[in-house]
Amino acid sequence: MALTLYHFNNSVCSQKVRLALYEKGIEWDERVVDLPKLEQYAPEYLYLNPKGVVPTLVHDASVVIESTLICEYIDDVFPGVSLKPAPPADLAAMRVWTKAVDEGLHEGIVALSFSAMFRERMRKMTEDQRERQFRNIGDPERRERDRAVFEQGVEAAHVFHAVASYETLFRKLENVFGDGRAWVSGDQYTLADINLAPYAARLEYMDLLPLWISGRPRVGAWWGRIQTRPAFKAGLSDRLTAPDFEAMKKFGGAIRQRLGERRNEYLEEFGPED
Repeated sequence: MALTLYHFNNSVCSQKVRLALYEKGIEWDERVVDLPKLEQYAPEYLYLNPKGVVPTLVHDASVVIESTLICEYIDDVFPGVSLKPAPPADLAAMRVWTKAVDEGLHEGIVALSFSAMFRERMRKMTEDQRERQFRNIGDPERRERDRAVFEQGVEAAHVFHAVASYETLFRKLENVFGDGRAWVSGDQYTLADINLAPYAARLEYMDLLPLWISGRPRVGAWWGRIQTRPAFKAGLSDRLTAPDFEAMKKFGGAIRQRLGERRNEYLEEFGPED
């Protein structure tokens, strides 16, 4: 069996897939795609993943893209502990959480990360280098988002949408944990937890997570349990370097006050906790 993951260590989507691989106890090969060097746009990589994003899983002759689908593929194809509940109703409920990641949380973390870290990197580029990077983005919507966040930073509408997505998520999580369950889908650790974990981690490492989980002790306890799992350490935290952590904390801290103000703006407009 040949199983190769094309990924980047500090990509949240790559982190999701690595968590699934380590939870299943699967042996796999890896190919790091260096995103700052734009290796995701190399012709040989675009042949595998025409969207020019990571991760990509190659299993024998099969190429699987989209991190949420890759996680399900891994659980379906390989033996080991199941990462999905068996009852159809429970499976559908789990997929509501993984769908929420794809429909709002991912765009949100991209906007927050871009406004904090990647914006500063792009400011150091020449105008020609910046335009080349924007041109390389094959998706017009992604290009528009990145350009808006580069120009406006934390004031961009995309950042306000991110605030709304995370406020909704953490409010719902605090409520579902009210029945005493250990994990998002119940007593079983599932792909719901795996899909959400990297997004909580990115906020934590950017020193932004307290904005949403202060006063939400049940979410805080879930996050604590997540971090003790061996697969979390192997697939996520242990793969980040000291400079990675330092950069995330530095740039996240630079926008924290204004981001907290934007969260307050959201709460004033759409209402506080139920």
